[in-house]
Amino acid sequence: MIQMLAAWVANLQNIPAPVLAPLIAAFAIEACLYALPVIEGARRRLQQRVRPPTLALLMTASAAVPYCVYALPTHLFRPASLAAILALASVASFWYVFFPRRPTIDLAYVAVVAAVMLLYPFARIYGTPVPSLPLAILGSIMWTRLALFACLSLANMRPPGFGFLPQRREWAAGAFNFLLFLPVGALAGWLLKLVRFHPPRLDWRLTALIAVATFLGMLWVVALREEFFFRGLLQRWLARWLGNDWAALAVASVLFGLLHLPFRGFPNWRFALLATLAGVFYGRAYLTTRSVRAAMVTHALVNTVWRVFFW
Repeated sequence: MIQMLAAWVANLQNIPAPVLAPLIAAFAIEACLYALPVIEGARRRLQQRVRPPTLALLMTASAAVPYCVYALPTHLFRPASLAAILALASVASFWYVFFPRRPTIDLAYVAVVAAVMLLYPFARIYGTPVPSLPLAILGSIMWTRLALFACLSLANMRPPGFGFLPQRREWAAGAFNFLLFLPVGALAGWLLKLVRFHPPRLDWRLTALIAVATFLGMLWVVALREEFFFRGLLQRWLARWLGNDWAALAVASVLFGLLHLPFRGFPNWRFALLATLAGVFYGRAYLTTRSVRAAMVTHALVNTVWRVFFW
């Protein structure tokens, strides 16, 4: 997400207007669609007015809109790409139309969502008119919001404290667990030879602006998606099945770490270990507040410090 925004800014002046306008429109449409399942009032109104099969059909069709908006006028449209987008969207959208809610069905769905994010086919599906401006982020956001919509509206899952805007106690718990993680994460990163301090060389005002933009991107995209599934769903399910909150936190953290094995070359066990450790503090933020948003704050703060000072 952050690399995408950086590339966008770097190339903004070099993109011709006939190309720039469709790109902006595609991102604006995807941003609005992404917000729909997260904003509870809007999601509930749609859910009440549209039957599940029709809602799944609309979700599937919506996946193609941002792609067509930029691909048709820029002559990048490929029928194979559209077919791939609709196929992925159909899996995400119709899963709970065809399958009943059971623990095995739920776990399989989460596994499918994670597998697509790991395999990341969007880089091959979404073309770009500017080589240094990857548009695969459109596919990643599309996949995320369809999975969220399916879980929340079609499967009626209700993870506690889910949404864009953390409350005061969630900010406090998120920041507290971030501060707890800092010395532990720094030591672990040093021992694993993953941490190398890179102080920003830009003006402090520009650095602060980049840090804020990075934090918001992490909070509302990366952390929102990962904390929804790992803390809001998996950790909560595991606590029910295992009968122990802390055992659930440990298992969810290990699974979270394993998801990061492909980072900078598979299998990156050192980064997976660090991610597992970070997941403990994300899970702790969730456990002490019973809120996904608290875990999102901790997650976003950790990622922001990593990106700005150690990337």
